[in-house]
Amino acid sequence: MWWVRVASALALLQGAGHGFLVMSWKPTRGDLEVAAVEAMKRHAFIFQGFSRTYWDFFYGYGLMAAFNCLVEAALLWQLAPLMTSDIGRVVPIVLLFIAANVVHAALCWKYFFITPIVFDVAVAVCLGLSLTASRR
Repeated sequence: MWWVRVASALALLQGAGHGFLVMSWKPTRGDLEVAAVEAMKRHAFIFQGFSRTYWDFFYGYGLMAAFNCLVEAALLWQLAPLMTSDIGRVVPIVLLFIAANVVHAALCWKYFFITPIVFDVAVAVCLGLSLTASRR
């Protein structure tokens, strides 16, 4: 149960950090970055009947990722007590969370950067350790 609580805390930290950074982020890497962000914000197009910019997608995805981390944290926190009382039913759920974090880490490796990878791998490892500990 302890490892699932640690995984939950890590997911909470990841979600809170991601949400804060998404909402407070400003381009700081020079004129080319500023120009790219301004172009993303300026050029709108119709997508499925809505006027959207690439910035809308970028910003919206960042908020959804933060929200998903917070949901994961809440679910893992609620799952933790079941590690001792109903392990047989919990194992598939824990395995799903491990797989989700590993896949997310792989996507971050391909398309983003190291920080979310560290959290995803740490959550997956904690969950794996929780399964190992529960089998003893």
